[in-house]
Amino acid sequence: MLRNIHQWLPGYLASRKRGEFVSLTHLFFCFCDHYEPLWNGGDGKSRVKHWLDNYPKLARFRDVDGKPPQHSFFYPAEEYRPEFLADLAKLCRQGFGEVEIHLHHRNDTAENLRAGLLDFKVKLKSHGFLSHDRYGFIHGNWCLDNSRRDGDWCGVNNELLILKETGCYADFTLPSAPSDTQTRKVNSIYYATDDPLKPKSHDTGVDVRVGGHATGDLLIVQGPLALNWRRRKIENADVAGYSPATLERAHLWLKQRIGVAGKPDWVFVKVHTHGCQERNMAAVLDGTLHEALAQLPVKLHYVTARETFNLIKAAEAGKPGDPNQYRDFVLPPPPVFQ
Repeated sequence: MLRNIHQWLPGYLASRKRGEFVSLTHLFFCFCDHYEPLWNGGDGKSRVKHWLDNYPKLARFRDVDGKPPQHSFFYPAEEYRPEFLADLAKLCRQGFGEVEIHLHHRNDTAENLRAGLLDFKVKLKSHGFLSHDRYGFIHGNWCLDNSRRDGDWCGVNNELLILKETGCYADFTLPSAPSDTQTRKVNSIYYATDDPLKPKSHDTGVDVRVGGHATGDLLIVQGPLALNWRRRKIENADVAGYSPATLERAHLWLKQRIGVAGKPDWVFVKVHTHGCQERNMAAVLDGTLHEALAQLPVKLHYVTARETFNLIKAAEAGKPGDPNQYRDFVLPPPPVFQ
């Protein structure tokens, strides 16, 4: 688990200099799912049905705004099945989340990537997904902007530009440690500028800050990455059957203080899962995660990827007061809710 640690350890140690909790901390919890019904050739129909039957049971948990847990379903373009998206639309209309774009691709070209993303957007919009024709993104196999050392599972060095051109509002791929795709910059929300001639342009970037403005090509929203000294392992924000959520992990997520510079009382925790893998379903759906979050000394807000983006932009704009009013600050809810 400690392989490739040299890539991100200096950034992690630097991020440890952030201050401790202020008197009031709002925690925005964003659960991003690499939602792959056809993973490993499995029965996608039964997997999606399991979600339809069990996710609504989590409505017994509520945040300070009275909202139930929110799930961001990053659905893979290459696994499009209209019946699966129709079922996810049912969950979304019940108020449990939203659908964004996930993509696995290999030896690709910029032209093919652009065409594929635009085509998938049309399909998602036919189900009522996407706000103002924009989308959040997670790269399959962690290889955003051709960032794997051997160049596999992507192939497009100007991927950040393609995402920008096709309406991506933010990327939610990271962290990816122990993969070599992990960036040097960790525990951050930042703008990355693409070098179309080189891979992994998001290795560094400009932190989002109060009073600042968008720069570069793409907003990168990272989840917590840390060393769990007690367990002698990497904490990489993966909720799975082999790594279920615990109160100890939740405290470690919060401790990374990921947020907008100049707004220390707003903390963003983005974790991920592969929720259609049977081995992970219980860890996501049994409520253990939300029981842990409820014990944190914060004001908890369940947010989707879109709402996370809106709240980041509200913080950047220096907006005061109750953060609940900024869930739709830039991008309104998608048509599926209308």
